[in-house]
Amino acid sequence: MAERHKEELAKEEKESTAPKEEDRVETEEGAETAGEEKEDRLKKCEEELKACEDKYLRMHAEFENIKKRMEREKEKSVAYAQEQFARDLLPVMDSLELALASIPTPEEGADEHLQKLKEGVQLTLDQFTKTFEKHHIKVVDIDQGFNPNFHEAVMQVESEEHESGQIVQVLQKGYTYKERLLRPAMVSVAK
Repeated sequence: MAERHKEELAKEEKESTAPKEEDRVETEEGAETAGEEKEDRLKKCEEELKACEDKYLRMHAEFENIKKRMEREKEKSVAYAQEQFARDLLPVMDSLELALASIPTPEEGADEHLQKLKEGVQLTLDQFTKTFEKHHIKVVDIDQGFNPNFHEAVMQVESEEHESGQIVQVLQKGYTYKERLLRPAMVSVAK
């Protein structure tokens, strides 16, 4: 009998520790719910990761653009560093040209000393012109006709020899430094 009793106790113990069918259903439903929660969290994490990657790529691209822009600005600064100095020399050129124009020629009664002075001013002006050309400073061209980007019309005159809008006279030379306009040419144009 003792053996039988032991068998019954073992059987009851198995039944009590073995999951019942109801418990198994609840466990399966809990596992499904837990699995769905994990999938939702995984999807949420993947979306956050994609958002972070997108944000990183945008920030990286913006940084690269800023870096390139600053590099271009640096190159322009170096290339056009002498622009203000060149602009400051323009009145000197104007003064030399006016001095040269005011010295009379031998035909106008100039003596030998004035001619030597005129030669000296002309040599100085020529040196300035060569130095300007060496450093990419050029006189604004007027042969192509009036261009509001390079010429400033300060007055209109009537002229039978010129068409309307054509440059009649240059009152002050204009200059460019590389691709930039230092000073527009002041001109009079035909009506």
